[in-house]
Amino acid sequence: MKRTVPLNLCPSYHYAVELIGRRWTGAIVYLLLQSPARFSDLHNAIPGITDPMLSSRLRQLEREGVVERAVLPGSPVRVQYALTEKGRALAEVTQAIGDWGHRWLANARLAAAPRVRKKPARTA
Repeated sequence: MKRTVPLNLCPSYHYAVELIGRRWTGAIVYLLLQSPARFSDLHNAIPGITDPMLSSRLRQLEREGVVERAVLPGSPVRVQYALTEKGRALAEVTQAIGDWGHRWLANARLAAAPRVRKKPARTA
């Protein structure tokens, strides 16, 4: 009879994967790894995200010390978001996820894409 090994979930891993695995968070981190950005730049770059959701995710990432918010001098007031050292440490993780997606999900994306069905030609 095969003996089963008890499973253990590392609390740090669980917290980390839940934090960065939340919807939209990966996209925000990915974009901020490219450069600091203003709210509107992030909003325009992430398809389907709403203002309240982007605001919520940015606040959460700021509370976790992953993102920092800077008010830029001048008029009108402008706010820019950038990754902290803690956030920039996600670069390897983000790259690994991207590599995995390109390798394993490229064909799945193509298969899941909506297909355009041609209507049959009408015959008289």
